[in-house]
Amino acid sequence: MRGGGQKAEREERLGRGSHVVCAAVRGRVAFDSNLDSTPPMLLLRQLRLARVAAPIARGPAGAKAFSASATPRINLALTPEQLELQQLARSFTEKEITPKAAYHDRTGEYPVEILKKAWEVGLLNTHVPAEYGGLGLGVLDCALISEEMAYGCSGIQTAAEANGLAEAPVILGASDALKKKYLGRMTEEPLMCAYCVTEPIAGSDVAGIATKAVKKGNSWVINGSKMWITNGGKANWYFVLAKTDASANAGKAFTGFIVDADSPGISVGKKEINMGQKCSDTRGITFEDVEVSDENRIGDVGKGFQLAMGAFDITRPLVAAAAVGLARRAYEEALKYSIERKTMGKPISEHQAIAFMLADMAIGVEASRGLVHKSAWMRDNGQRNTLYASMAKAMASEVANKNAADAVQIFGGNGFNSEYPVEKLMRDAKIFMIYEGTSQIQRLIISRTVIDQAKRG
Repeated sequence: MRGGGQKAEREERLGRGSHVVCAAVRGRVAFDSNLDSTPPMLLLRQLRLARVAAPIARGPAGAKAFSASATPRINLALTPEQLELQQLARSFTEKEITPKAAYHDRTGEYPVEILKKAWEVGLLNTHVPAEYGGLGLGVLDCALISEEMAYGCSGIQTAAEANGLAEAPVILGASDALKKKYLGRMTEEPLMCAYCVTEPIAGSDVAGIATKAVKKGNSWVINGSKMWITNGGKANWYFVLAKTDASANAGKAFTGFIVDADSPGISVGKKEINMGQKCSDTRGITFEDVEVSDENRIGDVGKGFQLAMGAFDITRPLVAAAAVGLARRAYEEALKYSIERKTMGKPISEHQAIAFMLADMAIGVEASRGLVHKSAWMRDNGQRNTLYASMAKAMASEVANKNAADAVQIFGGNGFNSEYPVEKLMRDAKIFMIYEGTSQIQRLIISRTVIDQAKRG
């Protein structure tokens, strides 16, 4: 079996007596080698099993929910299992991500060891269904993880969640054989994958994609270039959206494929040096006469656009959750600093100008999280969440940018210095308003939806 030895080693490490265990200590989850308690992977499996017995909610059209974590009605309180999951992710972030974030920002080094440890404790590939070796967590469950990891470093979180984006169309539309082959391997080894849709001339305009796939016997030949591909140079395989009918409209012109990263004809571009999230591996990928078996086609020919867009209903709430994590970090750093920093004989937090900024920052975090949780809950319960996913993405990304800028302002001159954490937050925040659909695209989706709803009465 592929990666069998590594998988066995992982299971042993996550079993009883593992040197990486999850233990409740004074109400918090901690990693400790001497404590005998629930291993992280077992905890996550219990979270999934606790949901399996519950009936899977269905939307108005009878569509099956994305995950068995669906609940019959909304509840603003997290379940005990979700609280444990949140604490696990928080503890992992405190130990493994936050202390190393500045190093990875400074060097741009890809966080291989951190991602490997995240895989070992079950915080990577959390969408993968149980029948393919995964945990099958719901979107809300995954949002809790995304917020906590992004609190430590959104660049590291982006690298981790890029796996989820590439896996989403596979989960939604691939054959059982493809799922076993490509999702299964993600649970056997700490591998990465990538979502290849954006092109140099087609970002927000997905319909403008020029990459083509031409049928040749029982295979397809792919030619074209993709750009800004997260995990591009680290991926084991790519989800690729290509045009298969040049004369059709966007809804029928594209088809999705899984392409092995070591396929002949693939060229990986240089690592892009970005303003923020510097450790995220972002590259251009070129496909030159890359031959792919028809068995690697995802769903029907001409249904790729729907698959790619459907993936966003799952991943946009998670990107928004990561933005909430960054916004919360900026707020908490500013709050702590404002209490310690004194001017004119008192802490600056007692000056109304600063206090009101802190109030607005707190409001933004809570309101954004509310939209994230609603959009995630809707998806988990089989309801179409496109409108609320766009609302969550638009609001949370802008709150992240505002909170980061306000944190720099509250820190004053120190905020402009790399010895303090908030200047990194300000650089990292900007991409949230760009990737997975710009703020303008989100407003386009929102405005069209609400206008159409009003016209229908």
